[in-house]
Amino acid sequence: MRQQPFAADRAGQWEEYRQLLDTLESRGRRRPDPAPVRFPVLYRRLCADYALARARHYSPGLIAELHALVRRGYRCLYQRRPALLGPTLAFMAAGFPRTLRRHAAAFWLAAALLFLPMAIMGVACHQDGELIYSLMDSSEVTDLEALYDPANRKVGRAAQRQADTDFQMFGYYVMNNIGIGFRTFAGGLLLGLGSVIILLFNGLAIGAAAGHLTRLGFESTFWPFVSSHAPYELTAIAISGAAGLLLGQALLAPGRRTRLAALRANARDAVVLVGGAALMLLLAAVVEAFWSAGGTPAEVKYGVGAVGWILVAVYLSLAGRGDRHGA
Repeated sequence: MRQQPFAADRAGQWEEYRQLLDTLESRGRRRPDPAPVRFPVLYRRLCADYALARARHYSPGLIAELHALVRRGYRCLYQRRPALLGPTLAFMAAGFPRTLRRHAAAFWLAAALLFLPMAIMGVACHQDGELIYSLMDSSEVTDLEALYDPANRKVGRAAQRQADTDFQMFGYYVMNNIGIGFRTFAGGLLLGLGSVIILLFNGLAIGAAAGHLTRLGFESTFWPFVSSHAPYELTAIAISGAAGLLLGQALLAPGRRTRLAALRANARDAVVLVGGAALMLLLAAVVEAFWSAGGTPAEVKYGVGAVGWILVAVYLSLAGRGDRHGA
């Protein structure tokens, strides 16, 4: 085919392509919307036309014009994706706390399953030095005591981790914290019983450790270490438990829906809760690795912890309410 009939035959598609291209370029970085479905199709056809024009040795002007259109289209299709920071902040500022408030009953139940056994076991282990052995064997208790022994050079770190940097400890805490959160959530698939058991066990274990160490006189190392990151870590575990309870609720009491339909519906909100909890656990790991073990006076750490609890309560209660879709 000669150049003139070729160009005339493709003119309509090229014009449609130019219009879509102009629209996409006018958006710039202000609106990182995906390209219309039609645009990639036209782009592929244009690339084929450009290759054909070169193979047939059409005029340099036509080849240059098609080449320029191909390059502009490539930039629009494969431009760098927008940073995740903006959507993540928007999610944490509104979507996550609103979803949690919609499922406040599940959250408060999960919190009770975590904090009530924690408080009861803490008092009991403070009174009875042998009770902790009902949850831990002697080697585990010995390791726990070594972590918070005032003679420990770096409080909260096991002997084999004394040489680890703060960044290495951050990675360790992230894996440990998120692992606990995910197991608490996934346990909901066992009709919710898995989440209940994990919440109860964590509450008992944390309470036992706190009561036992306080009884030994290690309160000067244990409480300053845990006070700063506890607001985020413990709240996130309770939220993970709430997400697991939503899964269990769908399986145990689906209502008029099938269990699969109820599970799909509840899973959407459960995933939102787990996502927010994971980011809170990430924050807890940052505080634990780079602040908790530091030499800051205990009074300052207690103050930071108290402010943390207030901020968490205010955030989960009020964040996202100004949005017209807010809870």
